[in-house]
Amino acid sequence: MTDPYWNHNVHYHPAVLAAVPDGCRTALDVGCGDGLLARKLAQKAESVTGMDRSPEMIRLAREQTPDNVTFQEGDYLDDTLPESTYDFVSAVAVVHHAPFEDAVRGLVRLLAPGGRLMIVGMAYNHTALDWVISGCGLPFSLLNARLRGGKRGPAGMPVKDSAMHWTEARKAAHRLLPGCRFRRRLLWRYTAVWDKPQEGGS
Repeated sequence: MTDPYWNHNVHYHPAVLAAVPDGCRTALDVGCGDGLLARKLAQKAESVTGMDRSPEMIRLAREQTPDNVTFQEGDYLDDTLPESTYDFVSAVAVVHHAPFEDAVRGLVRLLAPGGRLMIVGMAYNHTALDWVISGCGLPFSLLNARLRGGKRGPAGMPVKDSAMHWTEARKAAHRLLPGCRFRRRLLWRYTAVWDKPQEGGS
């Protein structure tokens, strides 16, 4: 699938797809926007649900819908979606739109026992080292934007800055998702991958 645009979130779609467990039956993309990632997940899971709070994003998503993908307007935190249901849940640039603990617990609630959660998150620079690491990503970002026609996305996509710095995000992720694989990425993102215990729990 050729991406219609590129930005820092789209750049990490391959990492999300690589995290999908084998034999995935049901996948959920929270904050799905125009559905780009959900349509990619449709190649890895039997059925995919995309959810977004923006009516305009859901309208765009429904313009191109594979047979095994459904899009739903709503908030994953309001108990609309069935709990303990999805084998894979992705949340790209989503968790910073709510208090972090509420966001993570809401995502965990939706996971089936044995399911996998993949968060692509954002944080802000707090230390000198943070600024150095972030600066290292700038040439890579500019090169990718040049090669891919610029940094773009669907018009009207909600944008918000993170309220947590990198250390806070890492510590909170490890506290709420024990054993998660947390990795700071080059283009001002981190990933956290966590497998829910087979016998439930969080």
